Amino acid sequence: MEELRADHDDGTVSRVAAIDIAKASGMVSLRVPHDTIEGRRTQQVWNVASHTKAILELGDRLVCQGVERVVMEATGSYWRPFFYLLEARGLDCWLVNARDVKNVPGRPKTDKLDAVWLAKLAERGMVRASFVPPKSVRQLRDFTRTRTVFVQERTRHKHRVNKALQDAQIKLSDVVSDLFGMSGRAMLNALVAGERNPRALADLADLAKGSLVKKKAALIEALTGQFEDHHARLLRVLLGTVDHLTPQIQELDRLIACTLEEMTTPHDGPAADPCAGGASARVLAEKLDVVPGIGPATAQIILAEIGADMSRFPTPEHLVSWAKLCPRTIQSGAKNTAGPAGQGNPWLKGALGEAANAAARTDTFLGARYRRIVKRRGHAKALVAVARSILVITWHLINDPDASYQELGADWHQRHLNPARKTRDLVRQLQALGHHVTLEPAIA
Repeated sequence: MEELRADHDDGTVSRVAAIDIAKASGMVSLRVPHDTIEGRRTQQVWNVASHTKAILELGDRLVCQGVERVVMEATGSYWRPFFYLLEARGLDCWLVNARDVKNVPGRPKTDKLDAVWLAKLAERGMVRASFVPPKSVRQLRDFTRTRTVFVQERTRHKHRVNKALQDAQIKLSDVVSDLFGMSGRAMLNALVAGERNPRALADLADLAKGSLVKKKAALIEALTGQFEDHHARLLRVLLGTVDHLTPQIQELDRLIACTLEEMTTPHDGPAADPCAGGASARVLAEKLDVVPGIGPATAQIILAEIGADMSRFPTPEHLVSWAKLCPRTIQSGAKNTAGPAGQGNPWLKGALGEAANAAARTDTFLGARYRRIVKRRGHAKALVAVARSILVITWHLINDPDASYQELGADWHQRHLNPARKTRDLVRQLQALGHHVTLEPAIA
């Protein structure tokens, strides 16, 4: 029998408030000890509008009641005004996952009952707070997420340009590797301007002095089609959208760089403000950029999603579990199974997935790790394993200001394998194929 030691702080709260948040209002449930009867609690439930003045008045009321913790459920983006304003009022605010606070099935469900249920869970210490980064990290998140959306939107419009060309029997993408490179864009602009002669369009590649000069015959063949004025008008709109998004993305790059320069790591600053004092977060982003697969944009996204303070994640395993890059353990009786990892943070997982895909093609330790796992587990799980390794490396680089990335090499596993175990495995494989194996030690 295993004896479990009870923690000194079991998470119970005597004075707690819970808010069930909707778009235009929030249902507040306040539970505090009774004034005269020991062991009894009083409960108040009322509705509060989601306007700034009403939320500030709610904060004053909760402070007067001596509320120790305010718990609210993550509902879209409607929780933000309540969380930020009440936090600024000095209250300890917790944002909890909706999955962890679902009501018991079979009971009535109303906003009032949901608020009461959430308050009861909070006062008994049965909920966990979600990660809400400080203000500077939230601002960096806004910039990086907006840039990601703009880049995806620009990519979609570039694909629409190619679809319009395919509709006009213009097979330019079969010859040009980058349709929006110098030569490709010059030919697209000429098509929009009214040029229809394939030979004249192919001559534009000579002006760019690129590799297309040697593919002139293939270019003439690819540019021979049924490009009409309708396609030119459509292409003008699509190219205008691409040209509009490009400077917007460049402006976001500048804002992200400025924000990283203003942000500071928490190692040398006061504990009260994780982004005050210390080196700039730009130096931290440069440290992450050294890791195979991580580029400047990916490093910025990672810092925006997990922040520069790892005190929220005591170990790398905590960070990996929060990012949902490890399988969920399900144990029942003598049966142990690994459940799905879960959704996690889509912005962080998307960036780590791209980094893992890039690292898998390198001749590094991470690339060798991918190639070892993909043989028996498949491409998808191998990428998740590499993404997990990248996130563990990231945790150590952020947590230790003196740490730096050291490449182990693609042959690390070969140098550290157990020769006896490897020999035994190979012998078993040969015996399974019907061979009698006799081993003789090699003469040095």
